[in-house]
Amino acid sequence: MTPGGGSGTNTQASGDQKDGKVSATAGAVVYDRSNNGSGASVGPVTSTTTWTPPACYYAPKYSPDQLKAYLTPIWGVDSTGYEWDATQRDRYVNGKPYKDFNKDKAGKGYWWDSYVTPGRAGDPGALDCTKEIFWVDTGDAPPADVPQAITPEILAQLAYNEIRVPSTKVTLAPADGTKVNLPTWAWLDGAEFKPVSVTASVPVLGISATTTATPYSLKIDPGTSDAVTYPASGVCEFRNGSIGEAYAKGKADETPPCGVKYLRSSGTGSYPLKATITWKIHWTGTGTARKDLPDGTFGATQDVVVQEIQSVNR
Repeated sequence: MTPGGGSGTNTQASGDQKDGKVSATAGAVVYDRSNNGSGASVGPVTSTTTWTPPACYYAPKYSPDQLKAYLTPIWGVDSTGYEWDATQRDRYVNGKPYKDFNKDKAGKGYWWDSYVTPGRAGDPGALDCTKEIFWVDTGDAPPADVPQAITPEILAQLAYNEIRVPSTKVTLAPADGTKVNLPTWAWLDGAEFKPVSVTASVPVLGISATTTATPYSLKIDPGTSDAVTYPASGVCEFRNGSIGEAYAKGKADETPPCGVKYLRSSGTGSYPLKATITWKIHWTGTGTARKDLPDGTFGATQDVVVQEIQSVNR
């Protein structure tokens, strides 16, 4: 796609840090990640449905002078061909429909262009925003035929793409390996699993949206069919800020509220127990009450050694 034709590839990015809060900018959208998950073990959530945040969108990008500075050098090198250059000059300079880059409207609106969502440049959807650069007066809605034009809802979806949550390695008891037919307790430290959020905004438009992810449940996959889970569904729900219950002395004969029992030894190897957290996700934004977005999941795998219970023959 030629420059100025809505290719969405000219994403601008920068960043700054003030008062310990990092704010990264992707074109016109500013992200506040100060309440997001952090640390080496965090990762993005994956929607539990086929829905994904948009791979491209339209938002303000140029003032009249900036658009002139962007397009004029392109026309000057003749790399895009005389016919295309002439059409572009007609569109933005000669009044068909815009005149002299809309300089008479400087400070009264912006030229909008496409952006690619950070991390989505390789997605097929990143090529969907092909509309040519267009003008929107301050206070006016973008054209109705531009479904990807930035709104609080699209900001919420872009913020969803930036959510990072902690990994889900569970604490097990016994910790160093378990035995066949021995209920193994599993739990998560509630202090590590709390709501996280990202706010996305477009300062020049005065709109924003905050997307929040709240831990909801833990799904345990023992890594083998020769096992039973507690509860039977393998889904342990958050209660009082934590999942499961820490094992304590004297509970060996009790059924764990969250855990697993292996029915066969792992031999010389181990079983890949996978723990996946489901996060409930919602957003609020400018002029919008709370709305839900698809649940997201993030999981991790850990090795569990299962040994036969040794018996003594007399």
